[in-house]
Amino acid sequence: MEQLPLWAQIGAVALLLICSGFFSISETAMMALNRHRLKHLANQGALGAKTTQGLLARTDELLSVILIGNNLFNTIIPVLTTSIALHTFGHDNLVLSIATGVVAFLIIVFAEITPKIVGATYPEKIALPASFLIAPLMRVAMPLIWFVNLFANAILRVLHINTKGGRDQRLSTEELRTIVLESGSFMPTKHRSILLNLFDLENITVDDVMIPRRRIEALDLDAPFDSILNQLETCYHNKLIVYQGDIDRVIGVLHVRKTLAALHNQELERETLRELLAEPYFVPSGTPVFQQLQYFQESRHRTALVVDEYGELQGLVTPEDILEELIGEFTTSIPRSASSRGGWNAEGECIVAGSMPLRELNRWLQLTLPTDGPKTLNGLILELLEEIPDGDVCMEITGVRLEVMRSDDQAVRTVKLFKPGARGADKGVRKLLAS
Repeated sequence: MEQLPLWAQIGAVALLLICSGFFSISETAMMALNRHRLKHLANQGALGAKTTQGLLARTDELLSVILIGNNLFNTIIPVLTTSIALHTFGHDNLVLSIATGVVAFLIIVFAEITPKIVGATYPEKIALPASFLIAPLMRVAMPLIWFVNLFANAILRVLHINTKGGRDQRLSTEELRTIVLESGSFMPTKHRSILLNLFDLENITVDDVMIPRRRIEALDLDAPFDSILNQLETCYHNKLIVYQGDIDRVIGVLHVRKTLAALHNQELERETLRELLAEPYFVPSGTPVFQQLQYFQESRHRTALVVDEYGELQGLVTPEDILEELIGEFTTSIPRSASSRGGWNAEGECIVAGSMPLRELNRWLQLTLPTDGPKTLNGLILELLEEIPDGDVCMEITGVRLEVMRSDDQAVRTVKLFKPGARGADKGVRKLLAS
């Protein structure tokens, strides 16, 4: 090297720094690469994706060739730089110290920190092209890699470290949820909402989505026949639950349209109604909604009656109730407890029924009332108060202010909600904070 001109020796040092930087940037880019994104690129036939996949499938060999190359150049650079300094400025301890400091600075900045920052910032753009150089280098250096890994693997075995188990990168539900939340503008808001609701679906049961017992539109077969006919002609649903005397004594499900057709063709009687009844379909309380959706597919039923351990009717659930948890409320002309109103008014207030399910209320008014306990607004209020209020009561639950407007000896009937941030809810008699 001493026979070469000074500019050639400096150029050789610069070239070695570039080579060392290449291995540093490749190492960081390869390790920072999203494996799932890489798999997608490989399926799309992106240039270099399959080669990169092959390299990452052998992480131990990949790291070995990168670190061998990186350390080889980082070892040569100080020797060459020191030789240039001593030949140029003479044999002096000060020159040697300065040369060592300069070499360390050059390696840290130009061969380590800067390349690795770039590699971590643009892993995909760097890793895929770099794989075309690293792959042949790995094949050429295979004997050296095998020799080095012989000692490395022995140390790993002594430490009882299983490298194969760490390569299986499976995402949990919470990790998938985080990916969806961070998708931002890459995914439409509606699609993102459906996916997030899908993740929530595994944690809820039919009790969370069912129509409560008090809101079930049912037909009492023991009622006066004129009342039965009037209910059939004015009901909102195509199917009615039919009971006898007590709603816990369900005897069948009546198809209203078929019944009205029979009414036009012949004189309708109670026995005719009995003949038109379909067998009721009961499901136990606490059934997961995913499992219930599968039951609906297998049994061809469209209406399920939820009963508790004592056989008492708790509510009614349909496939539509489950699908609404995914995609939101269906457009319908059927009046519901609160959705028939207009939502928040100009003052940021909304009056709802105490029997309204919390999940429906959260979805409709974009609230965050807790749903891991009571299922209805009335239940939530009674749980916090530990009594049935006998007058106007105000409280605050997870940032939402409520005012009990009407109650009786059994339950809270009407509640006024104040939109978070709206004024006018400070006149309460009592305020409770939900933990």
